[in-house]
Amino acid sequence: MPSPLTSLELSQLQITELVPHRQPMVLIDALVSHSPDSLITETRISKDSAYFDDQLQGVPNYVGIEYMAQSIAALAGIEAKLRGDTVRVGFLLGSRKLSFATRTYRLGQSYNTRVTRLYQEDSGLAVFDCEIYHGETRVAAAQVNVFQPQDTQAFVQEAQAEQQAPSSQ
Repeated sequence: MPSPLTSLELSQLQITELVPHRQPMVLIDALVSHSPDSLITETRISKDSAYFDDQLQGVPNYVGIEYMAQSIAALAGIEAKLRGDTVRVGFLLGSRKLSFATRTYRLGQSYNTRVTRLYQEDSGLAVFDCEIYHGETRVAAAQVNVFQPQDTQAFVQEAQAEQQAPSSQ
């Protein structure tokens, strides 16, 4: 297993190289800490943040699931780069034990998202323990199920073919 990246090494990585999204849909701002099977990211809330709501003066709490998903994607991207592999697309399948202790990610504040792999199959199915913190206070938590196929194009084509096939009910 490759060694964890140092803070300096993390600061030199571009999040867009790790997360298969384009701006403005990249929601995490910085990579904070990496260890085997775990990553901490930072999200800073500004008026330019995706999903910023003027009335709330922040981002609604439900966007936290996407902060978690993108942090998982960033961990997968780091691991792919460490192996010399290609960064691949993954899919958020669902979550369990999702809880929010805040209504809003507030303007001008920073939030750290910690993701830790609990389980992963060779097929690409994985479960992560995820938490979002504002300082020392946990403001969101979930177990997130994801899937990262070896061949994304084949997976999507197979799913489309299944949807178009006549039902045999």
